[in-house]
Amino acid sequence: MTAPRARYDGVVAALPVSIPYERYSTLAAHGWLGRALAALIRQAGIYKTDVDGLCVSSFTLAPDTAVGLVQHLGMSPRWLDHLPMGGASGVAALRRAARAVQAGDASIIACIAGDTNQVDSFRNTVSQFSRFAQDAVYPYGAGGPNASFALLTAHYMRATGATREDFGKVCVAQRDNALRYPHALMKKPLTLAQYLDARVIADPIHLFDCVMPCAGADGFLVMTEARAKALGLPYARILSTIERHNAWIEDPIQTRGGWTMDIDELYGMANASPADMDFLQAYDDYPVINLMQMEDLGFCAKGAAPEFVRANTFTVDGSLPFNTNGGQLSVGQAGAAGGYLGMVEALRQLTGTAGGTQVADARLGLVSGFGMINYDRGLCTAAAILARSDA
Repeated sequence: MTAPRARYDGVVAALPVSIPYERYSTLAAHGWLGRALAALIRQAGIYKTDVDGLCVSSFTLAPDTAVGLVQHLGMSPRWLDHLPMGGASGVAALRRAARAVQAGDASIIACIAGDTNQVDSFRNTVSQFSRFAQDAVYPYGAGGPNASFALLTAHYMRATGATREDFGKVCVAQRDNALRYPHALMKKPLTLAQYLDARVIADPIHLFDCVMPCAGADGFLVMTEARAKALGLPYARILSTIERHNAWIEDPIQTRGGWTMDIDELYGMANASPADMDFLQAYDDYPVINLMQMEDLGFCAKGAAPEFVRANTFTVDGSLPFNTNGGQLSVGQAGAAGGYLGMVEALRQLTGTAGGTQVADARLGLVSGFGMINYDRGLCTAAAILARSDA
């Protein structure tokens, strides 16, 4: 029998930072990660030596990992982690950092993710992404995840009756949200007609179903609640988290994610339900994953997301505020930082610092991560429920 998870009482997440994304950059990933760390230190009013823990995610940091990065950054942390989990990295970093603070292994942990995007960065990343991708996708002439997600999307549409209009409704809402977020790279409104008429990339995926690779970095701090109060930092409480890898391996193609294996623990530990969530920040490299997360996280029954999408609205002021900064589909995908984008937006929402994307009286929110697509499925799933400090 699995032992019950320990709570996160007394540990908080604070100070979300985003280094504005750029379409292309000649700055190495090290530089983007360094900017995120510098912003955390400066805005927290602390010294670099006060940060005694570091958690790093990056696709383009190679040949370095986190341990090589600390020399570039001039740090000597007593706790260090490197998380190659793509879109699940933000929640995974939060989980590991919170436990390290609880155990006394570190006092202030900087969680940072970032990547560069030079002319050939994306091509190099996908060409070396995984052995499964090289063996199962490349021989068929498919470079990158578009073909894999086209298969997943087509299967989902056949199984549930989802239409491109359903996917488009969410994409259009996210673009509306992005227009309120100053760092979004997509600056023009998107209509449903434009979404539907966009050129085909890998049928049934069209242009606006795909994220735009870019450069950038995001980060946040994890520490005790007492330390955050002493530093005068607004913070969010961690109510519950889950994480699962390579779930439902018997499924011939992915129709459900690892969230479904632990969903009762996620809500039970937080003493909450999907109806209590004031917003949902979900990993959105393709729209089909948005709908899958709505189902697997309990916002609707399995296979019912198309009806759920038709019955709800997803803008900042909608019935379910969803990816309130626009998500990767409208902000851009800065490599592994894409796995942090929802986390830093959730922290802004719950600390009242979201500006134009602020959801009125947001008290509870859910962040979901999904990462590392090989061929027929994404391997990493994670989720966290966070609360405003006074909730």
